[in-house]
Amino acid sequence: MGDTKVETISRLAQWRIDNFGPCSYRKSDPFKVGLWNWHLSVEKNRYLYIRLFPEPSRVSKEQPPYAKFILRISNVGVNRKLYISPVHGRPLRTCDDFCWPVDSTFHGHFIIDVEFLDLWICPINVALVICRQISSLNPIHFKTQGGESVSIWPIDGAKQFLSTQGTLRCLARMLDGLHADVTIQTSDGTLGAHKAVLSASSPVFESMFHHNLKEKASSTIHIDDMSLESCMTLLSYLYGTIKQEDFGKHRLALLGAANKYNIVDLKDACEESLLRRH
Repeated sequence: MGDTKVETISRLAQWRIDNFGPCSYRKSDPFKVGLWNWHLSVEKNRYLYIRLFPEPSRVSKEQPPYAKFILRISNVGVNRKLYISPVHGRPLRTCDDFCWPVDSTFHGHFIIDVEFLDLWICPINVALVICRQISSLNPIHFKTQGGESVSIWPIDGAKQFLSTQGTLRCLARMLDGLHADVTIQTSDGTLGAHKAVLSASSPVFESMFHHNLKEKASSTIHIDDMSLESCMTLLSYLYGTIKQEDFGKHRLALLGAANKYNIVDLKDACEESLLRRH
């Protein structure tokens, strides 16, 4: 079934369910985060029961995960609702170890998001004691027979951070006009950009450069309904260098551009941000 697939990026997982149908139970395909394959399941009764658990395997049996995570569920439609769970931290071995009841019935298309804040290995042959938890958003410290344990992510995360920073420096130079091959004309100024980046981000831009349209011949795109500053923020998003404060300031303009140029991930990010605001 098509809506059993879970999309993942880094520590985030998203399950889009188009229609629950007449059945009362739905289980996702396995998805990989950290060392483990995971499942989400939804059971519809008086409440909507959402479960998160690792796929049964040798790894999950010998090294069960201790997970710290947040769940979000929202429906798609005119009367959108968003429910956000508390921060949960617990060992997860089976489908009985965690269940989040949501006091609402969703009809039609809805979305479940899981954000893994951290993951620890919790060997079954090791005595595990939680020593302290400064707050729900701070690291939890454990003592085992071998001392204090650590997250599975810090080392890999540090390498990824350095790699990402290098990539962002290169992309920032591109935004300064390095080898730009297309000009964007806004309502109050012009910007340089790159056809390859625009085409990879938007099917509308891709169509402009692959068909005999005026943008292909002139290498100029007219975006007269955006200011220079808003368009620069749009490019920062497409190049992966956007700052949170710029996103918040220009999200209405970004939402309009996302709809116009069919940039689905930007549209979702803007809508979620606006929904949280209210």
